[in-house]
Amino acid sequence: MNTNPGRAVVQPTTKDVKPEALHPPQLDSAGLSDGEESENSLSYKDRRREAHTHAEQKRRDAIKKGYESLMEVVPKCQQMDSTGSAKLSKAAVLQRSIEYVQYLVQHKKDQEEELEKKRKDVMALKIMLANYEHIVRSNQSMPAAGSEELPEELKFRVFQQFMDNLFLSFNSSISVNNFAELSACVINWLEEYCKPQVLKEVMHASTHHATIDYRE
Repeated sequence: MNTNPGRAVVQPTTKDVKPEALHPPQLDSAGLSDGEESENSLSYKDRRREAHTHAEQKRRDAIKKGYESLMEVVPKCQQMDSTGSAKLSKAAVLQRSIEYVQYLVQHKKDQEEELEKKRKDVMALKIMLANYEHIVRSNQSMPAAGSEELPEELKFRVFQQFMDNLFLSFNSSISVNNFAELSACVINWLEEYCKPQVLKEVMHASTHHATIDYRE
């Protein structure tokens, strides 16, 4: 009831109420409104995009640094390409790097083969040295001057028989198809047939047969 007849009472209507008051913003479980949630979502996407861009740039820098390192260590990469351009393409850098690695592998293999050949040569020289030392010691133990000496004819026959026996073993063991095979066969022959004990036995047999032939 209006207690003041001289003053009219104005009743509020929906037109006078702000929209926010009629429809308050919806809040999620975290207490965020729709606008705040959308803003956070965009911020998260931006951060992911920035992290992805940074990772991609880091990957590109690593690849670039790898190519630059290859160009520094591979000799052929320091030359111009076939088009005359001072800068090589990535494909050319990779191809020349592969060729250089293949060259190093083959070069290492050749060096190992050469080293093995040198080892065999050294072994053969050691065997020859041992044989010469044995011959020197044998000569030093020969009878003194004035003792009975073998006739020159008998000496020649002993030498001839000795060389014939060595040649027979040499001829049966050596192949001359190529130089590499010949070298390997000679070294093997020296190791097997030119040992001091073997030469001593050959000399003993040669002297025996030469003496019998000389007396006949």
